[in-house]
Amino acid sequence: MTTVKKIPLTEPSGKSPSQSLLSQAATKLEVKSEKKQQDRTLFSALANLYVNCTFPVLFIDRDMKILFANIACRDLFIGFFDISGKYFADVFGKAIGIEEIKTIRNTITNGYNGYFWKGEAFIKSKTMVSTQIKVYLSPIEPQVKEPKEFVVLFDDVTEENKRLTRATFISLLEASKLKDNDTGNHIVRVNLFSKRLAEELFCTGNKKYNLIDADFIDNIGFLASMHDVGKIGTPDDILNKEGPLSDWEWGVMREHTKNGAFILSTYPNPMAKDIALSHHEKWDGTGYPFQLAGEMIPLSSRIVTIADVYDALRMERSYKNAMNHEYAVSKLQEGSGTQFDPHIIDVFTTIQDDFKKIFNDNIDVRFS
Repeated sequence: MTTVKKIPLTEPSGKSPSQSLLSQAATKLEVKSEKKQQDRTLFSALANLYVNCTFPVLFIDRDMKILFANIACRDLFIGFFDISGKYFADVFGKAIGIEEIKTIRNTITNGYNGYFWKGEAFIKSKTMVSTQIKVYLSPIEPQVKEPKEFVVLFDDVTEENKRLTRATFISLLEASKLKDNDTGNHIVRVNLFSKRLAEELFCTGNKKYNLIDADFIDNIGFLASMHDVGKIGTPDDILNKEGPLSDWEWGVMREHTKNGAFILSTYPNPMAKDIALSHHEKWDGTGYPFQLAGEMIPLSSRIVTIADVYDALRMERSYKNAMNHEYAVSKLQEGSGTQFDPHIIDVFTTIQDDFKKIFNDNIDVRFS
């Protein structure tokens, strides 16, 4: 006779097998729920810690979705893009580069380099001066084996890098002023004239000047002053001669354009070299050093030429008297289409009062 083994309907605990399984499942859910609650609590605590921090910070998850951005972070990127609720790769892909985005993805999903990454972002806009940023990524909980959230820190080094780059060339500019100490505030005014003219050209929306953006305006406002830096290589007896120069002396003087281009060839922005080399070129091709004509002349040089000539006419030098504003404007208008870009002269004419004000606000003070 076959003996049938009876299956107990209850476990030692007094619960049925199905009740026991349900109890275990409920316990696991409670543990998971508690862990999620702990994660949310930590996330909220960190968000509250960073929300008013002056250092730009955002949080992302393993899918690279932006979970949180503090006020400093939103302020840093205002005018460039909105970062709320978007994906990191969509927002910063162009600024960081697709290959580095892939590296970040590998860092987050596969633990590359211990879930840590650092790099740079370069953010550019037509209407905003470009921003250069150092970027650092790390887990919110470094001790966790497979972290789910990550903190991204941004360090804006734009002004620091700009200051370091320009400091060296400002020293060269000061050295060149020692060679020609009769220029007063000439370089200050040429910077201001050039920047104002570039701003107005940008506002016209003319496709001829599509090259002009916020960076162009910012750069020409500094680099215009470098137009004559090549005179540091011009002999003093020629540079400061009171009488007219001989043909040979003029040949030596004209070399300052090439000398300036050589000196500024290491400057990161080619605008510096263009201005130094071509600010004596003329629209009709009769200028120097290479007799460039029309739009062959770099746009930055065409702008600085007008600023330089206006100021040279207005200021007093050891060999000439100062001319008034109306005379300077008429001479520039006479040179439209021959010495100067006629379209830029038209724009200059509309803002000539701004030039007059800039000159008067920065006039040279001479002591007898």
